[in-house]
Amino acid sequence: MMLWNLFSKITMALLPLADLIMRLYVAHVFLNSGLSKVADWSATLDLFQNEYHVPLLNPVVAAYVAATGELGLSILLALGLGTRFAAAGLFILNITAVVSYYSTLVAVPGALTDHLQWGIMLFLLVTSGGSPLRSEYWLWRWLSKKQLV
Repeated sequence: MMLWNLFSKITMALLPLADLIMRLYVAHVFLNSGLSKVADWSATLDLFQNEYHVPLLNPVVAAYVAATGELGLSILLALGLGTRFAAAGLFILNITAVVSYYSTLVAVPGALTDHLQWGIMLFLLVTSGGSPLRSEYWLWRWLSKKQLV
């Protein structure tokens, strides 16, 4: 029993680090995707008009939403600001990408698995509590001391 308690304390102490690693990894993936969209905007528009089939959105609007979401939300996620909001937004973008581009993702080995793994990590970030390695944790703590919240 003592060994289990020690193991439990160690793993609980590592949770903030796991949270940080997931946030930085997923943010890196989506930030790179957003940067590649912006780097060649005409190719991005072409993909959204001819390859990706985003439901309910005009292709040009979908391209802007995707690029803005990937860039903005990944930065928030990396900084640990509005983590649940940012992770939820990226989770929705990830699901939309899978739905819109499913036939190609299935054909490319590992592509669907990547999206599944990102989705699981984003879901964990949406559902997890505040970590001391998130900026929002310290912001809320400071605001609470100032009695602003």
